[in-house]
Amino acid sequence: MKKIILLFLICIQLQAQSYPDFKPMRFDENYEVLQKDTVKNWYKTMKYLPLSSTGETYLSFGGEVRYQYFYAKNEKWGDDPVDNDGYILNRFLLHADFHASKYFRAFIQLQSSNANGRIDPSPVDSDPLEVHQGFIDINVLSEKNKQLIFRAGRQELSYGSQRLVAVRDGPNNRQSFDGAKAILGLNNFHADLFYSHYVVAQDGIFDDYSNKKRQFWGSYFVINKIPAIKNIDLYYLGYKRANANFDDASGKELRHSVGTRIWGKYEDWRYDAEAVYQFGDVASKDIKAWTVSLNTGYRFTSVVLKPEFGFKVELISGDKTNGDNQLNTFNPLFPRGAYFGLASVIGPSNLVDFHPSLSFELSKNIDWVIDYDMFWRYSSEDGIYGPNTIMIYPGNATDAKEIGKQLESEIIYTPNQYLYFRVEATWFKAGDFLKAAGTGKDMFFTGVTMQLKF
Repeated sequence: MKKIILLFLICIQLQAQSYPDFKPMRFDENYEVLQKDTVKNWYKTMKYLPLSSTGETYLSFGGEVRYQYFYAKNEKWGDDPVDNDGYILNRFLLHADFHASKYFRAFIQLQSSNANGRIDPSPVDSDPLEVHQGFIDINVLSEKNKQLIFRAGRQELSYGSQRLVAVRDGPNNRQSFDGAKAILGLNNFHADLFYSHYVVAQDGIFDDYSNKKRQFWGSYFVINKIPAIKNIDLYYLGYKRANANFDDASGKELRHSVGTRIWGKYEDWRYDAEAVYQFGDVASKDIKAWTVSLNTGYRFTSVVLKPEFGFKVELISGDKTNGDNQLNTFNPLFPRGAYFGLASVIGPSNLVDFHPSLSFELSKNIDWVIDYDMFWRYSSEDGIYGPNTIMIYPGNATDAKEIGKQLESEIIYTPNQYLYFRVEATWFKAGDFLKAAGTGKDMFFTGVTMQLKF
């Protein structure tokens, strides 16, 4: 208890001083501004340690500690091994960021993810110790509104709404890629071009490897401050893997995704609309798949608790006809893990999703969110999949399309940028498809998260 109180006091003390905000991808943080800061303490030294008289060569350190307790009843709707005691997940991230003038930079990050009490944990839950990121940057051009950077090495990738490419922060083990990337920024225009291999997580120490059989490449363009529509993303993503398995196709997969996203905020409205088309082939079958989504919300800022009403709808293609020469199953590539809620039980393939939500600002640092999801199969000829496109159930058990309904609630407390607490609960009522394809029991999931960033 004394350690917890001491932790709070340290974080409150740090909050009273001015430090740059933490970023979802820690390499995006810049602590060079501390060069002119006259305050001296251990935290500033950790974030900005000058190695030259000019201060342009410096080291920065940081990290994250996260503990989670989860309990699930009827996990995978009663078809997974029973765990009556729940399980504990912990994740440790530690990074060092070296800058030599404004033209060279090296970044390394270690990750340790552990699952205690988890029955047969997957590499997504447990990866004891690995080099999660390790890359160098060559800054060819580094000015206020102009940027040209070449990056090479192991790195995280995240684009847009993270529907297709994400750091996968929700699960215990974040994902990374070995590759090269060019980053261009010019006023309100930003572009990334990259080629990479997916890094496969293993259950040992320093044994993750770059999988040459899973190649991922593409280009992502963002244009900001456009009149009327605010922001637009345009992108192409290519994906090649040696062994793909869908309900109606298996073998070598070559898939191309082209998409666009329009997003922004207008007064108290927010909006995010996206459309993606995929083509290519899996073995001898031609790919023709797609998805469209709309995520919008309105916040009543002048009302007590500032309630926000949100609504999201997604249509995600599934295979139309089993046994023909086409595959219509959408592949979400590398999406965020908790795609449809924190329980993360279903992935975005062959799906129709209606998702209203309601959130309240209980205080400056406490938010309460209520989500209600309704799921159907888009095609009765195709099965349902997890977020990683691994099939949960094939589609031949029944013609029923209703998968189920999911009610989720969470309370989030963020006293400052260093500390984060969350309490959550999810109830999933199994629909006709789940009852025909498996045991079909209703699922209950609850958990507590505590996180410290530094």
